[in-house]
Amino acid sequence: MKDLDRASILDGNMFMVSDGRGDILPSTDSPSGLFNDDTRYLSTWDLTIDGQRMHALSVDDLHYYELRFFLVPGEPTHYVDADISVIRQRSVGGGVFLEQLTVLNHRNVDAELRIRLDMGTDFADITALADVRKKGKTSTTVEQRTLRLLYQRENLRREVVITSSADGVVDDHGMTFDVRIAPHEAWHTTFQLIPWTRGAQGRDIRVAAPVYDAPAKVELGRVLADWLASAPTLSCDSAALDEAYRRSLIDLESLRFVGNSRGELVLGAGLPWLMSIFGRDSLITCLQAVPFVPQLVPGVLHTLADLQGTRFDDFAEEEPGKILQTFRLGERAGFAEVAACPYYGAADTTPLFVVLLDEYRRWTGDDDLLHELEFHGRNALAWIDEHGDLMGDGYLWFTRRNERFGIENQCWKNTPDGISYGDGRLPAGPRTTCELQGYAYDAKRRGARLAREVWNDPAYADRLERSAEELKQRFNQDFWIADRGYYALGIDADHAHIDACASNMGHLLWSGIADHDKARQVAERLMDRRMFSGWGVRTLAEGEGRYSPVGFHTGTIWPFDNSLIALGLRRYGLDDEAARIAGAMIDAARFFGGQLPGAFAGYDRALTKYPVRLPAACSPHSWSAGATLMLLRTVLGLEPKGEHAIVRPHLPAGIGRIELLDIPGRWGFVDAFGRSR
Repeated sequence: MKDLDRASILDGNMFMVSDGRGDILPSTDSPSGLFNDDTRYLSTWDLTIDGQRMHALSVDDLHYYELRFFLVPGEPTHYVDADISVIRQRSVGGGVFLEQLTVLNHRNVDAELRIRLDMGTDFADITALADVRKKGKTSTTVEQRTLRLLYQRENLRREVVITSSADGVVDDHGMTFDVRIAPHEAWHTTFQLIPWTRGAQGRDIRVAAPVYDAPAKVELGRVLADWLASAPTLSCDSAALDEAYRRSLIDLESLRFVGNSRGELVLGAGLPWLMSIFGRDSLITCLQAVPFVPQLVPGVLHTLADLQGTRFDDFAEEEPGKILQTFRLGERAGFAEVAACPYYGAADTTPLFVVLLDEYRRWTGDDDLLHELEFHGRNALAWIDEHGDLMGDGYLWFTRRNERFGIENQCWKNTPDGISYGDGRLPAGPRTTCELQGYAYDAKRRGARLAREVWNDPAYADRLERSAEELKQRFNQDFWIADRGYYALGIDADHAHIDACASNMGHLLWSGIADHDKARQVAERLMDRRMFSGWGVRTLAEGEGRYSPVGFHTGTIWPFDNSLIALGLRRYGLDDEAARIAGAMIDAARFFGGQLPGAFAGYDRALTKYPVRLPAACSPHSWSAGATLMLLRTVLGLEPKGEHAIVRPHLPAGIGRIELLDIPGRWGFVDAFGRSR
């Protein structure tokens, strides 16, 4: 059963969001509609029968790409004696949207009905739904059984072609069907919608003939079955964990789409706002998922390597060796009305690219890919010191170069107030955050391993190892706030502490840059009542100047953040704390049907029996799906060591038995077992 207020289907970066009746009404503040490549191709899709709108009885979630609505015409008080009912079954796949409409007559006499489907589009960019002042021209063409909606701006041409399998009257705003349905019989039609785009360098694309038998749906079912079969098999006593594991795998598959000229698949970050390539999200998701579905990684690495920076460009904030953050496909990005095609304003993507190169090899032993990407790996490592070190002090910094469109905080907490002092003030000018130094340290250590073991350059490996060790020593002196017992969130342009108590310090355990004698104090801060809500670790501690339990990066709980923290805690032998976070996340997932959202509210668990949903949070979100996998790895203590997999289980209390079978890796396949105490 689905939420009756919102229903969504997706296949990669093509998706539809409607209300619980299956209808779409024009909206400038809600991402409702049919979207593809960051563009809304349907903004109106509204069904009536004899002028009455539908009332939802139920919505069946058949697959991530397919929904079925059971409806009756009229207000809720009418459906008790309803003698007409409606079934809408819709799917997306292969660049095509299909909706099968069935109207059933439950009367003992003929039913004469006027069935109307209003159709329309604003061709809105997902980044600016409220901007109704389109700079191009729209037009409509009416043909038999077909409505064509066209948008033209200079060399950009977008068109949506809607066809019906039944005869009716087609006008500029939809289709009308006057039908007579015999007693206890049904009337059917199938609508097909195909969106397409032609850019300045494109060629005209012929619209396919109607394919109402939906072959793409069959293919998606086969692909999903193969994907699930390729992942390790989980058997456990916890129904919540079992549901979350399966849901996470399905969500990862649902978000994949072709992302490069090789035809390889990449990941959309999250529905509805982030259904394009996002470097940070893709890299972290791959780091979470590589022990389970390593085939996710090569397409992401190849795509990011293909788009690696080669020049200096202030608008895109591109630099040689830098890995992008965003690649949008909408109209605004194409016409440089936003910096997103591509945009490189992130200080963490480049070291994380190197971290993923090594992590992928640790699990798979795929040296061939590492040889292929050696040039890109070396360039990424060079960027850290040559361009990332803005202040010349050995740290990784960021400052916005595109003053109009650039992102102020170029770390994962990238909202304007995501980085703050303890009293709530915001830093000005160049700044850095603590986790960036951890990523840089980890990238250098891992780069050294690749240089020594794969690239046959021991001298380069030695230089990277020395640089990493020097960074670690400086960092633990400069970022540690001794009288508070935690690492500063960052430092500002004056090298003063940005002293808020924030979750970023947990990433230092994951990267390994934290001194062992400080790790226990960090864990105590992360797990005290100011930071740990009972559902997870908050992004910002309660009591800090900008704390809000519903602030996007100022007090909410992000599952991916918690997964990195939990794995970091285990790295430092803080097993009970790691298990506690994992247990809280698994408990939270139960209230979201196994589908952890991008973030949820940071209210204390004593105040609410369930985690509070944030309406703006993406769901599914790639790194929240990945969080479940990383938490499972954490509690089982799964680590690659040479040609073997190490298993050291430490499970959350009360979770019972966990068996994970056929874990892939350079060793072939292994099994892991654990039981809670």
